[in-house]
Amino acid sequence: MRLALVAIIVASLADPALADTTSGAGFDVTSYDLALTPDMQNETVAGRETIRLRAIDDGLSQLIFSGNALTIDSATIDGVPASPTLKADSLTFDLPRPIARGRTVKLELAYHGHPARGFARSATALYTSYFACDWMICRQNDFGDKAAFSLALRVPVGTDTMSVGRMVSKRPGPDGSEIQRWKAPRPYSAYLYGFAVGRFVSVSETAGSAKLTYLSDVADTAELKHRFAPTREMVRFISDKAGVPLPVAEYRQLLVKGDEAQEAATYSVIGMDELPTKADDPDQDWAIVHELFHQWWGNLVTCASLTDFWLNEGVTTFMTAAWKEHRYGRAAYDAELDVARSRLEKVRAKGLDKPLAWDGHYPTLGTRRAIQYSEGALFMDHLRSTLGDAAFWSGLRRYTRAHAGGVVTSIDLERAMEAASGHDLRPLFAQWVFGETARP
Repeated sequence: MRLALVAIIVASLADPALADTTSGAGFDVTSYDLALTPDMQNETVAGRETIRLRAIDDGLSQLIFSGNALTIDSATIDGVPASPTLKADSLTFDLPRPIARGRTVKLELAYHGHPARGFARSATALYTSYFACDWMICRQNDFGDKAAFSLALRVPVGTDTMSVGRMVSKRPGPDGSEIQRWKAPRPYSAYLYGFAVGRFVSVSETAGSAKLTYLSDVADTAELKHRFAPTREMVRFISDKAGVPLPVAEYRQLLVKGDEAQEAATYSVIGMDELPTKADDPDQDWAIVHELFHQWWGNLVTCASLTDFWLNEGVTTFMTAAWKEHRYGRAAYDAELDVARSRLEKVRAKGLDKPLAWDGHYPTLGTRRAIQYSEGALFMDHLRSTLGDAAFWSGLRRYTRAHAGGVVTSIDLERAMEAASGHDLRPLFAQWVFGETARP
């Protein structure tokens, strides 16, 4: 059986979160286990994957995943051959018979192909960026479905690899290859999966009990230390504000060419063009800290769906301003929020003002960002001004601690802020987050 699956290119390429094709699929993935052979030169991949899942609806009859451009070579459901089909931009497997809620299923796949998105390469390295479900079978936009993840990468001997969590084994493979297996420390949302292969210089230091490792195929150890020097202080600052230490035992940052700025579970990819060109310039200081913040808000505490995506990005955008206040002073904080305010005013001028938890269709990526990133940051600043620093930061710590490792909606943040401040925040959240008529 061979089936080429073509991803929707129009809206989803412009905005990875414009279309949510897998929400309400009726099942919860418990684990993704992959054995992958990436081809750096041709930017292709061949793999075998086992997906274990549990029905959360009675009468589940289909398994729906995000569509992509991979060719499925074989598929079985609990050992029975299955034929996937492409419906809109989703990859669908029909179950042999409907199953009851609570029943577990094992889907096994073999595939190969050239991912339409999600791969980037240099002369000596290949790394992934955001679109995990273009190089594996998964559910890209179902943020609330956190699953265990392991990845065995088959690469030429002497090749360095990086993925989620830590390398748990390395063994010889066929034809001069070796197999390096990585395992995530906890369940994560699928959009946070990733890997890199190549030849990397690396250097490490500690931040409290955590290890910080910097890698690159374009910089030496001296430059890595210089470029990522602020990371230790950033970790201390965020840990204090979150009330939770860095939630990974080792945090890696991969420095590459270009303008990349992308978080993944337990690591980030940062492009040289996104780093400050001169020291102590608050205008340029954002990429390292923004992606680092996501280890707490986005990765550890994750929005349940795209409706509450501002809890990932608005909180992190606000915290970037808070970091600038800490490092450079109040003027840098205000300047950062002025940037957010300017972006929001541009979409409002076009009649596109929406509440933060709006579940409608955003016409462009810029519009989504203006609302969920910029307006989200401005709302957090408004909460801070309304409640005062003591109650605000106490509420953020309460929110982060209570939901560490889990998924959240806007109501969870409201309740944490109300508990910390003693104020009824329903009118404020109704106005900013839900819309005036969204709640009684």
